Amino acid sequence: MAKEHSYTINFGPQHPAAHGVLRLLITLEGETVQSIDPHIGLLHRGTEKLMEHKTYLQSGGYFDRFCYVSMMANEHAYVMALEKMLAIKVPERAEYIRVLFAEITRLMNHLIWLGAYGLDLGAMSVFLYCFRDRDDLLAMYEAASGARMHANYFRVGGVWRDLPHTMPKYQSSSWKSKKKLADLNADRQGSLLDFIESFIERFPGRIDDYETLLTDNRIWKQRTQGVGVVSKERAMSLGFTGHMLRSTGVAWDLRKTQPYSVYDKLTFDVPVGVNGDCYDRYIIRIAEMRESVKIMKQCVDWLREHPGPILADAPKVVPPSRDHMKDNMEAMIHHFKLHTEGFSLPRGEVYSAVEHPKGEFGVYIVSDGANMPYRIKVRAAGFPHLAAISELCKGHLLADVVTILSSLDIVLGEVDR
Repeated sequence: MAKEHSYTINFGPQHPAAHGVLRLLITLEGETVQSIDPHIGLLHRGTEKLMEHKTYLQSGGYFDRFCYVSMMANEHAYVMALEKMLAIKVPERAEYIRVLFAEITRLMNHLIWLGAYGLDLGAMSVFLYCFRDRDDLLAMYEAASGARMHANYFRVGGVWRDLPHTMPKYQSSSWKSKKKLADLNADRQGSLLDFIESFIERFPGRIDDYETLLTDNRIWKQRTQGVGVVSKERAMSLGFTGHMLRSTGVAWDLRKTQPYSVYDKLTFDVPVGVNGDCYDRYIIRIAEMRESVKIMKQCVDWLREHPGPILADAPKVVPPSRDHMKDNMEAMIHHFKLHTEGFSLPRGEVYSAVEHPKGEFGVYIVSDGANMPYRIKVRAAGFPHLAAISELCKGHLLADVVTILSSLDIVLGEVDR
């Protein structure tokens, strides 16, 4: 038979499976991928340059917008970098709250990934189940920070406020019966910690449901096993982190290998794969969700028993409380001065990283002693994974490109910045 001619097609940026405004130039021979040239920058907002013209306090909200499904994970890396430069010790209660919400964020990320991955491979039901459970996690965000997505909850020295003692309740309306309203508010009668605990009790059963749908599903395994394989050595040389590296058998997780916050005081395992394929990446995320539930349970138990401050005693960078401002003019002046002029970092540079749901998310800051960064650079967790898309897809069919691309779990907000 005559050899088929190669041709090039556009995949995205409008394609629903392109996971954002990503354009792939795919060279095919028949239906077999020869090479892929990823074109990024279609969502580029110049955020790092914008932050160089904002005070350190004003830049916090930008981090929610990088990976807009893992908001507090991004915030965590940023505030840790500032605290390292300022030599601030964060109160232990604030650290446990941070870890609790870091794991809530991990579940939020993995659920939206799993639902989208199911859709990309033709499984509709799992998408609906994932978003049902994710809504409870968004409610936790809203109760603590006031926002369902862009929380801006982590602050230098701790968190914005302590966990609330009540949960917002659904109100009656014409489309809700009394029974429906009672069911919706059943878990909202107590505090936020009570609500989180009720979620922790039922969520492992929900993960079982996901596995019932997918893990031994013949079509799911045919679409994912042996697809997008990467070796341990190649993954390390390409700069892979997170699930992409752990799927090859490397137990690299910053929460264990370079512990930060209070992760060294908590008990959990690091799931690893064997084959480095799309199926292993799926299995790892399922296992990570189970581990996150364990961590959340430990944090809830600790927080119930240990009240205390949630902001460091550092007046130069931490604003005074509102109660103190009402009775003290100096405190009020300090409040306005801090929020208009901000605070200065000592001269130097710092790098801080967290185990983001997508891999290592890092923040590099260079300070010249001013109240805004001289340079700031974000190490996006998904960028090295997307950079290897051609190598991962070469030799596979066009239909497998969707499977592999979706397994990377990229968000173009952080890739493009």
